[in-house]
Amino acid sequence: MKLNLKRPLAFFDLEATGINVGADRIVEIAILKAMPDGTEIVKTWRVNPEMPIPLQTSLIHGIYDEDIANEPTFKVIAAEIAEFIGDSDLAGYNSNKFDIPMLLEEFLRAEVDFDMNNRKFVDVQNIFHQMEQRTLKAAYKFYCQEDLVNAHAAEADVIATYKVLLGQLEMYKETEFESKQGVKSIPVVNDVDALHIFTNINKPVDFAGRMVYNDNDEVCFNFGKHKGKTTQQVFSVEPSYYAWMKNGDFPLYTKKKLDEEWAKFNARKNENRAAKPQNNTPGNKPAYQQKPQPKPEKPAQPINNDMLEQLKMKFGK
Repeated sequence: MKLNLKRPLAFFDLEATGINVGADRIVEIAILKAMPDGTEIVKTWRVNPEMPIPLQTSLIHGIYDEDIANEPTFKVIAAEIAEFIGDSDLAGYNSNKFDIPMLLEEFLRAEVDFDMNNRKFVDVQNIFHQMEQRTLKAAYKFYCQEDLVNAHAAEADVIATYKVLLGQLEMYKETEFESKQGVKSIPVVNDVDALHIFTNINKPVDFAGRMVYNDNDEVCFNFGKHKGKTTQQVFSVEPSYYAWMKNGDFPLYTKKKLDEEWAKFNARKNENRAAKPQNNTPGNKPAYQQKPQPKPEKPAQPINNDMLEQLKMKFGK
């Protein structure tokens, strides 16, 4: 089966020093770029993470400190990777929760502006978990009827993920799915836009899941005491929450999206101020804001005999 693509779809997989998006670093990245004409291009980079790889992590992906000691840092190859991806949509296995946010962190550290606006992202794991709920190795066996050899090597995993998606499209092309809200549809179709909608279950704003879109497409916090509240609501009652997050141990991309929400909040606040009357003359102020005007004084009258008689009667003189 050939993918129905309007623009390239870049499948990618990362191996890293760990799973902490904010603290860990990439040690290997493989990208399979599926083109609209049906061709594919695969490239792999090894990366020096500039930090030790924990032994328990090396035992999983098979990459040790000495294997990447002489490899370039991500900052050196960041522009090359961004150029290779180009304007492609993104796909991967568990990519929404791990690979995309970690890649964005590395681009931000390298000061490469990798624009995510208008990209689609297809998380193959979310199709699998919603339809079958298994692992990549089981998915490969299930959809491709083959054993996955050399699992946890980035290139093997990314090729397997690509083949799994093709198998899913074939298997589920007429399969009805019922959502938790009781809505029935046939969501697994050969269309990246539709797969983007189906696989982005939690509608993340920052991919790390600290902020998500609610049913009204408003940005909400998804953790802590303000979980479920919109950013605009929180900033209105507790503007210091913005500073707390900026100074906290949050991923750089989360902070970037936070800055965007803070800018929107302040723009609205300034618009509301500008909408109020700025003319402070007494005639344009509400009655309760106007100062009482002093009464005009009567001109002094000259003393006459009648006034003298009144004074004598008042004081008995």
